[in-house]
Amino acid sequence: MLTVSDPLPEHPQRILIAGVSGAGKSTLARRLAALLGIEYTELDSLFHGPNWVPRAEFMNDVDHLTQEPTWVSEWQYAAVRRLLAQRADILIWLDYPMPVSMVRLIRRTVRRRSQREELWNSNYEGPLWGIFTDSDHIIRWGWRTRNKLKVLVPTLEEKFPGLRVVRLRSPREADVWLGRLAERVSASRVQPRQDQP
Repeated sequence: MLTVSDPLPEHPQRILIAGVSGAGKSTLARRLAALLGIEYTELDSLFHGPNWVPRAEFMNDVDHLTQEPTWVSEWQYAAVRRLLAQRADILIWLDYPMPVSMVRLIRRTVRRRSQREELWNSNYEGPLWGIFTDSDHIIRWGWRTRNKLKVLVPTLEEKFPGLRVVRLRSPREADVWLGRLAERVSASRVQPRQDQP
């Protein structure tokens, strides 16, 4: 498993972002996609149909997505985790302290609800008071699953030999890692002038 200080993997093309709810998977995925010129597909948009009903096409959509030569997405949903890991070449694990992810999750939930932000397929965040009545409310879900990846991610490289895992332990480490990747991408785009020997 790589860390922020290890050499960067060569030319990541099929990229997964892992992290608990609120860690910032989608945000980092968008930044990576923009930097590398790779399309980002938010897995939630494939999973949730109108009225939060799971889409019947979800598995087929993920299969088609991961057959593409380049992509960025999140590593989530148990039904497709194996397929995603088999076809990815790098997984970036946002293994942040629990307070960081929970604060981010609460802020995001409040913002989405207060601004009536449309999520996927005409769905909206449920009422904030649902945290007291709905056992699957996103904040309760985030708390309940806060340690799940600490069991799943460390064994991935054994199970999927083609997959490299990068463990980032703070938002600052994520920024540093992304900055190093941006430097590499920028350097690779610099072409020597034709008149130079």
